[in-house]
Amino acid sequence: MTATAARADHRLARVELTGEALTRLSPLLEADRAQAVADLAAENQFAPLILGDVPPAGPFVLHLAIQDGRLAFDIRDAAGTAIAGVGLALGPFRALMKDYELLVESYGLAVAEGREARIQAIDMGRRGLHDEGARLLIARLAGKIAMDFATARRLFTLVCVLHQRG
Repeated sequence: MTATAARADHRLARVELTGEALTRLSPLLEADRAQAVADLAAENQFAPLILGDVPPAGPFVLHLAIQDGRLAFDIRDAAGTAIAGVGLALGPFRALMKDYELLVESYGLAVAEGREARIQAIDMGRRGLHDEGARLLIARLAGKIAMDFATARRLFTLVCVLHQRG
């Protein structure tokens, strides 16, 4: 995140997810969603770059959705006034989202079977997958939205949750 975007008000006050898949989340996906939202509420750095390198004052409310096969970032101020909208093609994220789905399924099976070593291996894979997803999200949003790596990791989790088919 640029120095100008690191101000205390350049953060998300709230993230709202939109989509029918959210009504059909498995307990593991719901836990991932809840943890990502809680972590974002505790700490994040986020700033839309609608005026170049000078972000508007925050904090911001992010409405995150998948619309017409695209990831939609609807950024608003605390009063609900629209600030910016950013759409991203999902294509570059598809392989990562599929891998995330497979890891969540594998994790559920490992927990059910009580396979501690397998659970730890899957957790390591998930961390690597989240890191890769965060780097991709930061790269795809370059010049549009500035955020730190931890915020990108958490938003990647929410993108994966939104993409699930239930």
